[in-house]
Amino acid sequence: MKLTLFFALLCSLNIQAFAQQLSISGKITGENNKPVPFASVYIKNTTQGASANSEGAYQLQLKTGSYELQFKAVGYAQQSTIVKLTKNQIININLKTETYQLKDITIHAGGEDPAYAIVRKAIKKRKMYLNEVNAYTCDIYIKGLQKLLAAPKKFMGFDVQKATSEAGLDSSRTGIVYLSESESKYSYMRPDLVHEVQVSSKVSGYNRAFSFNRASDMQVNFYQNFESWKRLSNRPLVSPIAENALFYYNYKLIGVTIENGETINKIQVTPKRGYDPCFEGYIYILEDSWRLSGLQLFITKKANINYVDTLKISQQFYPVDNKVWMPATIKFEFTGGLLGFKLGGYFISVYKNYDLNPVLNKKDFEERINITKGHDKDSVYWAQERPIPLTDEEKKDYEVKGKLAAKRESKPYLDSLDKANNTFKLTNLLLTGIDTRNRYKKEYFHYNGLLPSLLYNTVEGLTINYGASYSKMIDTVNDRFLVVNARVRYGFSDHLLNGVAGVSISVNQMTLSFNGGSDVTDLNSLQPVSSIVNSVYTLFRRENFQKLYQKQFASASFFGRIYGGWQASATAEWANRKWLPNSSDYSFFHKTDRQFTSNNPLNPSQDLPLFPENQSFKISVRTSYDFSNRYETYPFGRRYLPSKYPTIGLSYTKGISGILGSDVSYDQLSADISKSDIDLGFYGQTSFFIGAGKFLNANKIYYPDYKQFDGNQLLVYKPTFNRFLLLDYYNFSTPDKYLEGHLEHNFSGFITNKIPLIRDLKLKEIIDVNYLYTPVLKNYTELGFGLQRGLVRVMYGVSYNSGSNIRNAVRVGISL
Repeated sequence: MKLTLFFALLCSLNIQAFAQQLSISGKITGENNKPVPFASVYIKNTTQGASANSEGAYQLQLKTGSYELQFKAVGYAQQSTIVKLTKNQIININLKTETYQLKDITIHAGGEDPAYAIVRKAIKKRKMYLNEVNAYTCDIYIKGLQKLLAAPKKFMGFDVQKATSEAGLDSSRTGIVYLSESESKYSYMRPDLVHEVQVSSKVSGYNRAFSFNRASDMQVNFYQNFESWKRLSNRPLVSPIAENALFYYNYKLIGVTIENGETINKIQVTPKRGYDPCFEGYIYILEDSWRLSGLQLFITKKANINYVDTLKISQQFYPVDNKVWMPATIKFEFTGGLLGFKLGGYFISVYKNYDLNPVLNKKDFEERINITKGHDKDSVYWAQERPIPLTDEEKKDYEVKGKLAAKRESKPYLDSLDKANNTFKLTNLLLTGIDTRNRYKKEYFHYNGLLPSLLYNTVEGLTINYGASYSKMIDTVNDRFLVVNARVRYGFSDHLLNGVAGVSISVNQMTLSFNGGSDVTDLNSLQPVSSIVNSVYTLFRRENFQKLYQKQFASASFFGRIYGGWQASATAEWANRKWLPNSSDYSFFHKTDRQFTSNNPLNPSQDLPLFPENQSFKISVRTSYDFSNRYETYPFGRRYLPSKYPTIGLSYTKGISGILGSDVSYDQLSADISKSDIDLGFYGQTSFFIGAGKFLNANKIYYPDYKQFDGNQLLVYKPTFNRFLLLDYYNFSTPDKYLEGHLEHNFSGFITNKIPLIRDLKLKEIIDVNYLYTPVLKNYTELGFGLQRGLVRVMYGVSYNSGSNIRNAVRVGISL
């Protein structure tokens, strides 16, 4: 009897399991039986549903029972059908193009289109809908696909044909280059807290990889005044129902239709000015409630977007309860091309299982995203769970690249790859250096190029400064790796041979380093002058800006994140420091009309020692905090997110006499506060840095111990928002108190985008203000104005001291 009951129970479980695997599938088409890509399929009065794929095919996994299915797509009339599911069924649906009837409204000549009245009501309700949900959770499926649509056979010597073939693309160099799916559990709490856990992912070609599809990246909310997509657009993109949208958009009522008892207004939106950061397309607004029910928008290169030629965004909403509508699907489509390459693709997210009254803990939101789990789901799981069926092309891509991935993980393949790439090339030896990699052992050797290792300065003359490094990933789980480096330096004029070596071990964002040897280094500890740039100026213009000294040293340092936004570092260093005189007077040009300055920046006409040879032992500690503990978790560890608040820092250095013969005795305390890229919406971003400090005592101190500043005296410089444009590198270093401040504002094209022809250059307007006070310098101020495109900016700077103009000059900044 018990055995009979056992078999009956087993059969019952099997029947239930079978029932859960029942499916409804089919194809959704429109006029002329053409597929309707990414149409939505939902069970009425639920948030359970799926989406068709790019070919209109859909599939729903359901238990036995009766369902009313709703098929809809933006621009098509919704269609419903009742299904009694007892076995797998195929239901093909043909959607009719939605017919929008104009209301019986008389528009007088020169009168306002009725769309404006509707949009004004939507704008009035904007804040209410923006804030109507205090918190929610949902499940999100995201699919991303990118295809190479065209490519040249070769590009700048690179064999594109070979690379695309090895990546699994066809002989015409076209095909899928990225295909990924992921499922996430998503939580939200006002005003801007999100937590996402990626529970499964699948990436074509990488069996052990995780998907970078992130629900937080797919979140758009047109109830916000604008969308800040900084990589796509230098300027925020204005929502069609923003507070000031009527200044940016024209509106036209296309008509109205009825769906599920709701009247929907279809409104065409177009920018008033072609150069404004605005969308084109259609928005769908519900009558009476004046909320969005869907949208079809796009933006093109006319609005000065980056990377792509056209970006389309489609969004559908559905009622989660009697009052609240939430996103059902969001889809981005893009096309773009450059230098013979053409790319296209899409990202689509499908939302389900909304809970508008979840029990959430604010502490859980310290982690913004976790994508470390659930990467071992098999094909059976995905066949049941994915709400968008794969196309035949996508199935083939998974199959082909799955085989390639298995092959790539084998030792013979990795060894063959290393053998092919670790070949000797004369250009590498001379310019970029030689790289030797052992992928299987996760080891990497780098030997510097010869030409970048050749320097020239008036202290050493022709100098070779050659180095090599070795790195090894020890543990990928704990992000543990080892780096060893060494460098030899020899001056052919002063005949000094120096060499340094170091080793560092990093584990989970904690780094311990040991360094030592003998080196010739910059008197300014911030090293504001590039050795290569100084070589060019010295040889070609007979100007020797860099001032050097010899340091024999041994040091140990630690840097790490203590907790959240709290970071700290500590360094102990012993050094023997020796000032060096000039030993070379050679240059290519200006031998008679210009003279080199001495290696003493405080006495440029005579090579008198700046300081006597001395020994120092000092300990430096620094701590900083940015008022944020938010982070993202990946398989390789945590990545902490920048805070919306400024970062404060505190530093202390003590020079201790008597230890290992140390001559120095001083205490220096400093504090700083900074924040970069403060978003000011349409007006760009602002960054600032304020620092102040004082030597509490300076019983015995030498020039290398002074507080140094990041000056600039050259035409070409590397811009940072806490660097001076025109300040001398060495003359204003101080052994006393100081106060410095830097403010940089980037208008992000707010002005230049309004100027015809100029707007096509995508220029950003930059304003710099820099200030420095020391007891000797008093009130030094710089004003800078310029334009930036990409990584290059041109600035005009003017400097003052207590109201008197010191100098003015043009500077070219290159961010590399």
